[in-house]
Amino acid sequence: MSTKKWSLDPAHSELQFKVKHMMVSNVTGDFQNFQVEVETPEETLENAKIKFTAETDSVSTGNAQRDGHLKSGDFFDSTKFPELTFQSSSFKKLNQDGEYELKGDLTIKDVTKPVTLKVNHGGTAKDPWGNTKAGFSVSGKINRKDWGLNYNAVLETGGVLVSDEVRILAELEMTAPN
Repeated sequence: MSTKKWSLDPAHSELQFKVKHMMVSNVTGDFQNFQVEVETPEETLENAKIKFTAETDSVSTGNAQRDGHLKSGDFFDSTKFPELTFQSSSFKKLNQDGEYELKGDLTIKDVTKPVTLKVNHGGTAKDPWGNTKAGFSVSGKINRKDWGLNYNAVLETGGVLVSDEVRILAELEMTAPN
């Protein structure tokens, strides 16, 4: 069976996360440097093999002090663990509305745990130069403590500074080989 190897169009893609701060607002961050590789059967997206890598030193929240803290040993420990990775184990079509379920293993700080993500295939089209493009929206939630990202502080009101739940959001545009 022949396959297609899709490549990421980084100019039209983003990888974000959201986490509650003081349990009253959300902080959004992203990874500036990441790569996604997708290999699909020739005529379908189902059963695609997906690999993702992000450079932990590229984390950005728009605040240099917070970014430095995220790169430290309290969180990603970017010096010791320069990448986080995801390797798919299954990619299954759920319905005719372009909804898929993506399962795989997420590795952060040498801790690997299974995760399940929702994927919406936004469509496939040819760009003005004849390249085939496909768009995907990815979402999911993880508990950061499952990967040893344990830093927190108790607030005077009894809450915590940073929620355990992290929401993952990605908008990906992939290019098929000509």
